[in-house]
Amino acid sequence: MLSVTDLRKVYRARVPGGPAVMAVDGVSFSVDVGQTLGLVGESGCGKSTLSRCLMRLVEPSAGRVMFGDTDVRALDAHALRAFRRRMQIVHQDPYSSLDPLMRIDRTLGAPLRHVLGLDARAAEARMLELLEEVGLDARHRLAYPHELSGGQRQRVAIARALSLNPEFIIADEPTSALDVSVQAQVLNLLLRLQRDHGLAMLFISHDITLVAHMSDRIAVMQSGRFVEAGPTDQVIERAENPYTRSLLAARAHRVPSGAPTAQAAGASPPPKEAQP
Repeated sequence: MLSVTDLRKVYRARVPGGPAVMAVDGVSFSVDVGQTLGLVGESGCGKSTLSRCLMRLVEPSAGRVMFGDTDVRALDAHALRAFRRRMQIVHQDPYSSLDPLMRIDRTLGAPLRHVLGLDARAAEARMLELLEEVGLDARHRLAYPHELSGGQRQRVAIARALSLNPEFIIADEPTSALDVSVQAQVLNLLLRLQRDHGLAMLFISHDITLVAHMSDRIAVMQSGRFVEAGPTDQVIERAENPYTRSLLAARAHRVPSGAPTAQAAGASPPPKEAQP
């Protein structure tokens, strides 16, 4: 479904003679239909920049991004807008990703009406379906973001991502801004939605234990590069790169053998292990 080849992103210095920063340095990978690739690494290693390059929220400096037969880097503005219906992103902080001045009904209703072209009645019905699907109810559509808990706001963000019926979801640290008590609930929700909708997913986190529970394959990123990649069991049980081993050693609880993955029907991470 998604094939990325030698992707690079260079941030040029804003002052003459200043150093350039290679945020993403020659990354290649693929994600198949219904599969989850977990991307793990320290803050500042380039994970979020990579995710934004995939959707051209920032422009890649070089490389190729193919989504099926679509060359994402070759799309003009109109075609890119249409493409983004197929790939959606759930950001790290649900409060900053939602407009604080918009009620939830407007947040969810806008893409339904203006992108999918639904009339008011159909948009309302679809909005209620989305809220129910992410574990909210009809009364939440009348709330503003500040009136919701962090977990509820992230559920709204997930509902918004699902509203355009995407094929691929980028989950960029989707639980790191949430209380520990609700993190497992959101992770279970993502796994269920992926299974029910047949979604492919790029799951990004600094927590290798969390990534192992969510992913079929893992890529370990350091200083803009993939230093190790492979099936989850292989990376967790037989890590070869010193940086990967250091991430594993930093965790108080190792991933148990046979941990649930996004491919397992009905799979969900146990709450204790899912908590970063």
